[in-house]
Amino acid sequence: METLLHEIAHHVARALELLAIAVIAFGAIESVIGLVRVRMRTESRAQVRLAFARWLVAGMTFQLAADVVSTSFDPSWDQIGHLAAIAAIRTFLSFFLDREMDAREAALQRERVKAA
Repeated sequence: METLLHEIAHHVARALELLAIAVIAFGAIESVIGLVRVRMRTESRAQVRLAFARWLVAGMTFQLAADVVSTSFDPSWDQIGHLAAIAAIRTFLSFFLDREMDAREAALQRERVKAA
């Protein structure tokens, strides 16, 4: 039974990692398209950065979930330390990306109000 749970956890972790890669790749493609729109002046660079930051935060969340699932069964202290370091780095990045996104959204909202 324990072997089956380990196998399921392994597949769930791999699926979450694949989902994280897909989310980040989709965000990158969307950002490249957004940069083309910036060049055509139909979208602002801040909007593109804000959208990409959202995709990055989502991708990092899925990656962290995959790491948690990977270490959920009989983890060693080395694995726990590795997970703690990864979680701290991702939390730090997510926090500052969230702050930047909030600031950019507020700035974009002010620009829209001025334009109206």
